[in-house]
Amino acid sequence: MAYDEKLADRTRSALKGVKGLAEIKMFGGLCFTVNGNMVCGIVDDKLMLRVGKDNYDAALKLKHVEPMTFTGKPMKSMVYVTPAACKTPAAVKPWVKRALDFAKTLPPK
Repeated sequence: MAYDEKLADRTRSALKGVKGLAEIKMFGGLCFTVNGNMVCGIVDDKLMLRVGKDNYDAALKLKHVEPMTFTGKPMKSMVYVTPAACKTPAAVKPWVKRALDFAKTLPPK
């Protein structure tokens, strides 16, 4: 399972300059972490966001957001953003910011 390299580039652009950033290839996708905490990733052609359990329901109400069911059941702190909402760097940036804002509330690992 390959991931969308162009979406990965747009995500990198949105994270440019963030301290503590790392990229990890996992499960055929790509994960971005900050200070050891997952922020977001690319799975196939979808942007995956870690929004946290408290923000999960609100995120699902947004257009182009769907539950992350990577394991067969929804993960209550992760969501997917559909490709239609991630076509440009400017479109990706606010999605990534949402996940980054959550990740910054977590202690470094």
